[in-house]
Amino acid sequence: MPVEEALERLLALAEKAPIAETEHLALAEAEGRVLAHELVAGLDLPPWPNSAMDGYALRLADWQGEPLRVTQRIFAGHAPEPLEPGTCARIFTGAPLPEGADCVEMQENTEVLADGRVRFLESLSLAQNVRPKGQETRVGEQVMSAGTRLGPIELGLAATLGYGTLEVRRQPRVAVLSTGDELVEPGLPLGPGQIYNSNRRLLVSWLQRLGCEVVDAGILPDDLARTRQSLAELGSVDLILSTGGVSVGEADFLGLALREAGELALWKLAIKPGKPLTFGHYQGVPVIGLPGNPASTLVTFGLLARPYLLRRLGVGNVAPLRFSVPAGFDWPKAGSRREYLRARIEDGLVRIYKNQSSGVLRSAAWADGVVEVLEGSTPRQGDAVTFIPFSELLG
Repeated sequence: MPVEEALERLLALAEKAPIAETEHLALAEAEGRVLAHELVAGLDLPPWPNSAMDGYALRLADWQGEPLRVTQRIFAGHAPEPLEPGTCARIFTGAPLPEGADCVEMQENTEVLADGRVRFLESLSLAQNVRPKGQETRVGEQVMSAGTRLGPIELGLAATLGYGTLEVRRQPRVAVLSTGDELVEPGLPLGPGQIYNSNRRLLVSWLQRLGCEVVDAGILPDDLARTRQSLAELGSVDLILSTGGVSVGEADFLGLALREAGELALWKLAIKPGKPLTFGHYQGVPVIGLPGNPASTLVTFGLLARPYLLRRLGVGNVAPLRFSVPAGFDWPKAGSRREYLRARIEDGLVRIYKNQSSGVLRSAAWADGVVEVLEGSTPRQGDAVTFIPFSELLG
């Protein structure tokens, strides 16, 4: 199955199971959450004309080139008096313009005379250095659409509009399962044939960065009864996410337990690293089974499971930013699957890690992102290739 088709299917399934429940959060608690409804401006920004500079405010028609007397000083946060005809006002950045003023000259283009009057050294124009009322937003204008992920900039914009709380989609509850007697938690001694469980730590941290509530089910042993018990203890979740073992092998106790109360489909994807991906339902709860090798887990979660989760939260644009970079490598062998090579940008070229094995997570720690190599293509040094930064996938 081509990558595009798999993603299209997952997004269609996500739209059938939206996480529609909402909650109101203070701005300080809404980082990374998804806006439930469009955000509409309840006031004009700025609410009144104000100065873009430290300088002097005047009425342009009153000035004939002569020095003007200063009649008041206006600071940000203070209400000015109406401007006396034929005078100017000392004004500071962000301060409201006094009634009657229509121009501000920056202090660098003025000279203060011995008698306190101000001479203007440059020609002036109407509305110069004036931020007009409603320059940024008008009352009733939509400033953010539903489905917007809230980062520092979006929260700052909400704050400028006076919002103290925002209505957001509730956090998805995602159960993370790891399977296999060969897995051991970091910090414990390894037995014969055992390895440390890196996928669990990778996915739990990644899901939390995406604003999910994680139900960490730990490592499931190769035992059907205990696997059934662990599934029964998950409670109410929105997604079951597993790595490795959800297949049709005789030691696949998780797959067997899931199929007993649901249905699973094994997708063979035209993707490398990756290929096997499982999707289905267990007691009505969606299930995604990722491949077990660490680099395969990283790529398939980032390119397929991540957009699936975001679409369930109502995010419209779930595609990561991609851009073209000259290749700093040769890739002479054309493949039948879409390949995602761990890579980083150096000196304007994108260079790939020497070992692209799906079991090597060190390659991703070295990299800034992945290079997309299309099926049947053989990029060479200097050819344009598509780069997807990890900063897009992880955030």
